[in-house]
Amino acid sequence: MKLVVGLAGASGSIYAARFLKALSHLPGETYLIVSPPSLRIFSEEYETKVSKPEEILEFIRSKFGLGTEHQFHIRNFHDIGADIASGSNTWDAMVVVPCSMKTVASITAGLTENLIERAADVSLKERRRLIVVPRETPYNRIHLRNLLSLDEAGGIILPASPGFYQMPKTLDDLGDFIAGRIFNLLGIDASLFPKWEG
Repeated sequence: MKLVVGLAGASGSIYAARFLKALSHLPGETYLIVSPPSLRIFSEEYETKVSKPEEILEFIRSKFGLGTEHQFHIRNFHDIGADIASGSNTWDAMVVVPCSMKTVASITAGLTENLIERAADVSLKERRRLIVVPRETPYNRIHLRNLLSLDEAGGIILPASPGFYQMPKTLDDLGDFIAGRIFNLLGIDASLFPKWEG
């Protein structure tokens, strides 16, 4: 599978970290875009120092271990002329995890001021799967309208609302639940949490 993954400046770095960790064990390639606010939030939430996207991958490798089956290609957040800014390039799906409400609003309005917004716009116009993982809570009416508009445009909204029926023991278990739900929407069984058996 060929993906575009954006980290877009919301709280919830654990969801991105656990998704990227699991993704690294699957064959394929990913174009990774990290916003400057995401670097700051990742540093704060993991109590580490990262100043560029490569350092996020290095941190995940040192803390959780990264597989070698997946290739990661870093793309500059500010480069709206990058290869993935054009529909002439192809990918299977795009995931924005976590997704800020500013990014949701920009995608919904068709604004493309950075590469995450542009790649999301391309995903929608080319009818490729776009999954956004908003972490904001509670939602105000503007958030809800923007999320509804994004859904109507073909996006998939996966709120960062982990389930508890799998009896999580750690924060990583909660992160894996959301990562697993993303994989489910991509048509991949990553077996990150036990399925409900009834």
